[in-house]
Amino acid sequence: MAYIELNNVSIGFGSGTARAEVLEDVNLHIEKGEFVALLGYSGTGKSTIMSLIAGLVQPDRGEVIVNGKKVDGPSPDRGLVFQNYSLLPWLDVYDNVALAVNEVYGNDSSAEKDKRIREAVARVNLSPALKKKPGELSGGMRQRNAVARTLSMNPDVLLLDEPLSALDALTRSVIQDQILEIWKELDQTIVLVTNDVDEGLYMADRVIPISIGPPATLGAETRVDFDRPRDRQEILTDQKYQSLREDVIGFLLDQKAKERAEASSKSVMLPNIKPMDISRHKPAWYRGLKPKPKKALA
Repeated sequence: MAYIELNNVSIGFGSGTARAEVLEDVNLHIEKGEFVALLGYSGTGKSTIMSLIAGLVQPDRGEVIVNGKKVDGPSPDRGLVFQNYSLLPWLDVYDNVALAVNEVYGNDSSAEKDKRIREAVARVNLSPALKKKPGELSGGMRQRNAVARTLSMNPDVLLLDEPLSALDALTRSVIQDQILEIWKELDQTIVLVTNDVDEGLYMADRVIPISIGPPATLGAETRVDFDRPRDRQEILTDQKYQSLREDVIGFLLDQKAKERAEASSKSVMLPNIKPMDISRHKPAWYRGLKPKPKKALA
């Protein structure tokens, strides 16, 4: 039995004519300690899969199982880092992390909670900014603050929902390496959602693309067998890496081509409406039935 299982999962939102089927027959099995990247276009349901694993939503059909137990709600053993920072602007780095620590470890002593907060902040190299508020931090520092808050709960599963998409390339690569170091240190199971092919191939053990829906499902996985720790420059020039990259990009381009073909094949039915004859509402002189009246002299 895999550590994380999505078995025949389908889910949609809305009702009636506004109903939208998002995912259909999704089957995903992730082993304990594995790093898996879900990759696809925006709006394909990647974040919905993360919400299902986190327990924020329930599937319409199928089941989600983590560590042998059916997921029926959120739990601190599954930590989710959102795409936006979700930091409270009036709290500093320390207090934003303390929110999670106080919720999960509220019965611990103040000294124990303080230790957890400082350790989580140190793991993302943010200790010098401990007393700074979000408005005083760069985008990368804010994202590290959000990661530290999740790490402070000591989750077995770390769910990363496009946490680096808003960052510049250099900052993004630095935080990628920090996440990999944390993963190695804590031996967590990580699921990363990304729309960056290179990010997925560099960080993950497996990259699984998602088809364009609706409803969407999973494509064929790509296993990334490069040794760890990985040298970014070395693998980018490796022929095997280039081949894996072409396979993933090829799947995504095929999906986009199918979407365009389906859109162009759909005919648009125009309503059967006849224009209204507004001339009959005009005065008789306008319709030529009477002479136009002369303007009265002042």
